[in-house]
Amino acid sequence: MHNGCMTRTIELASGGLRATIVPDLGGCVAGLWLEDLPVLRSVRLEGLTSARQAGSYPLVPYSNRVGHARLVWNGTSHPLVTHQGNDPHAIHGIGWQRPWQVLEQTDTLLLLSMEHRADAAWPFAFDASQGFRLSGDALEMTLSVTNQSKVPAPVGLGWHPFFVKRPGARIAFDATGRWEMGPDKLPTGRVRSRGMAVDAALLDVDHCFDGWKGAVTLSDEQLAVRVSSSLRRLVVFTNGQRGDIAVEPVSHVNNAINLLQAGHTAESLGVQVLAPGASLSAEMTIQVEHSK
Repeated sequence: MHNGCMTRTIELASGGLRATIVPDLGGCVAGLWLEDLPVLRSVRLEGLTSARQAGSYPLVPYSNRVGHARLVWNGTSHPLVTHQGNDPHAIHGIGWQRPWQVLEQTDTLLLLSMEHRADAAWPFAFDASQGFRLSGDALEMTLSVTNQSKVPAPVGLGWHPFFVKRPGARIAFDATGRWEMGPDKLPTGRVRSRGMAVDAALLDVDHCFDGWKGAVTLSDEQLAVRVSSSLRRLVVFTNGQRGDIAVEPVSHVNNAINLLQAGHTAESLGVQVLAPGASLSAEMTIQVEHSK
């Protein structure tokens, strides 16, 4: 399939589930449907100009923000590229901005890869791969990153899916903590939190939760969705004006690498440092069924 400004899109289908993926546009998932019901927010492909408009996109080699687009690592300050207008921060890594190559493709499976060489967007070389598989009532996704630089490098990863927020929508998950957000959209500190079990309609949240148990349920009158992941931190983002809710499994706290300079431990923040040639991998599954 083609449309005017993009190269091919790839459709996977299994049973009633269907997913559309655009390798050249950040390896993003343009949409996911159970029969005719959109699970993820859907944008007409002709109007899709950025992965950040899509239903989901990969977060690599970091998630959320690097404060003021300046990475401080091993005593060196690396200025990074900002990605949108008046936002002073670098955001969501670089995987969503780059084309991905197709390694393998079937009716139900797709494997993608990308290579990054050190540049102004990120000062450490890495390779990344994504896998997508439709199986039964679920979309299974994997994401891996390998440090290809000659020095140990900080890495993080995750996903940024936006789920359709229908009338009667509820979200529920367990956690142990929540990182509070300042007016600059950077975390200011951690407070205890048991997670959420709330109606989503008027929810106003943009926080990273830690101690996440690895599962979220989203339900409304039409669909019951379960998001599960090997990762143990979760960013939840929505407000009363939005028709979607972002539920983002991530490996580290927002602005985590720079928070190391403020005395937090790498373990508490989820910062991972990969030796040259070492890899980090994660999984996420979106399981969908009609509400009973």
